[in-house]
Amino acid sequence: MTALLAPAATTRTPPLGSPRSVLAVTLMFAANGVILGSYGGALPSLRDRLDLSAVQIAVMLFSAGAAGLVAMQLGGRLTDRIGARTIALAALPILVLAAVTLGLAPVYPVAVAGAVLVGFGNGAMDVAMNALGVQVESGRRARGGGAVMSRFHAFWSLGQFTGAAMVLLLAGVFTLRGAAVVAPVLLAAALVATVAWLVLLRIAPVAVTVDHTVDGRRTKIPRAAWVLGAMALAFGLCEGTAVDWSSIHVTDVARVDSTTGSLGLIAVSGFMVLIRLLGDRLVDRFGHRAVVRFGGACAAVGYLVVTLTHPLPLLVDGWALVGFGVGMIAPQVYATAGHLGGGRVLAVVVTFGYAAFLAGPGLIGFAVRHVGVQHTMALPAVLSIGIIVLAATMPSHHARGTEPELSRRQES
Repeated sequence: MTALLAPAATTRTPPLGSPRSVLAVTLMFAANGVILGSYGGALPSLRDRLDLSAVQIAVMLFSAGAAGLVAMQLGGRLTDRIGARTIALAALPILVLAAVTLGLAPVYPVAVAGAVLVGFGNGAMDVAMNALGVQVESGRRARGGGAVMSRFHAFWSLGQFTGAAMVLLLAGVFTLRGAAVVAPVLLAAALVATVAWLVLLRIAPVAVTVDHTVDGRRTKIPRAAWVLGAMALAFGLCEGTAVDWSSIHVTDVARVDSTTGSLGLIAVSGFMVLIRLLGDRLVDRFGHRAVVRFGGACAAVGYLVVTLTHPLPLLVDGWALVGFGVGMIAPQVYATAGHLGGGRVLAVVVTFGYAAFLAGPGLIGFAVRHVGVQHTMALPAVLSIGIIVLAATMPSHHARGTEPELSRRQES
């Protein structure tokens, strides 16, 4: 049983559901994406600058992942207790500090510390900004508006693309290569995120806090949260496989050069952004369950295409279907989790998805070594079908178990 404790209007921040609140959460997602995209894009150059081995890179990534898992649990509880706005605005400076630390890291231990900051800041912010996004979406619906969660995730994808593209921009415009790219890229991303943070201090809406107690006793996490967690595990592996393996798959199966093989990832990323920009209209018209089922079906068909065919055009079409499908799923699963039980349930579901993201590359890599990259794609095809089945059990966005009537309190 979960009680929402809603904020009163203030003169300094916009009410939940207002256009300014939508803009604020969109900016949060984009700023987070810029930092993570620049981090991923600069990682090969950081490896060159510090002369890192594959094991050292793996330790960095594992450290970031472990910090992220811890921060998600802390962030979920604090988001409910003191408000999503507060946690998101506290986490973004941690990501800025992480970018600066990595950009200026002179030795490997400092780079590991920067990776830990990336994981910790992103873990807390991921839960908080999704929780705030759910509340803004609820506020819009109360005002007669529609869904917005897909739009938020679309701008995260665009932010990530922008952060990664800074590497190519600096290489092309300033003729920087290799190790010379690291500091400019990460410091530029830190500057962009800092400007976004200063804007968010003025326009981010005050959030609802959530009380998970009844008669002084803490309530259990709803059973539906574990179903959503299973869905997050499945789509996390499906999406992670597409991002990590699509280019390699196209290169090896179509027997083309690696530059042409990148069409696989381009198709996945492009169609993922496209459907997220269009997804809110589909949710308003058909409902979140139907959208998730359709997304799972598209992903399953796409994975079957790339499992069974060889010609380059068909492979690119298959990966486009995968991107189109998986792009629909995450925003709706996270939105449902937030509506179901605030930051606490979101933390559970996001952690499952994050765990799949961390373990997925290794699991798929193990399968690739044994059955080959093409046949391995049957695994995410099966998981996509599982998502279709589980979508029928998703709770309504208006369902909150046996909650009491809503109380009111402002986020501090």
